[in-house]
Amino acid sequence: MEYMKDKMHHRWMDCAVAEARAGLSEGGIPIGAVLVRDGQILGRGHNRRVQEGNPILHAEIDCLQNAGRVGSFRNCVLYSTLMPCYLCAGAAVQFGIPVVVAGESENFPGARDLLEAKGVQVIDLHREDCISMMKEFITRCPELWNEDIGEL
Repeated sequence: MEYMKDKMHHRWMDCAVAEARAGLSEGGIPIGAVLVRDGQILGRGHNRRVQEGNPILHAEIDCLQNAGRVGSFRNCVLYSTLMPCYLCAGAAVQFGIPVVVAGESENFPGARDLLEAKGVQVIDLHREDCISMMKEFITRCPELWNEDIGEL
């Protein structure tokens, strides 16, 4: 059963990776997210801060906004290619999303501590494709990355 769950998480993460790649192709930061409930994608999004000039349009926020009003989020899983920051973790906590699956946390540790302190189950898949995509972006665009994580 655990194998099937792991396989399912990777399947949905593939969708988040596709979102991240779409954002990168638009000239943005390669972070993608999908919101899943009962085997269906309710919303998908990618970091569009650069494209839209909006400082809070992180991938997870874009995903939740695109999902719209879905009623209860309590049976949802939020997938993100990168461990969510405090802004995005706060949104997950606010809406009662019980599980967050991250593609990686090597390039950015995010707000795992906040999520877990609020009872959210956090799964880090440590995916090499997510790690390398972010690492390459950070190397190529360090100022843009530092702006995104509030380090400027």
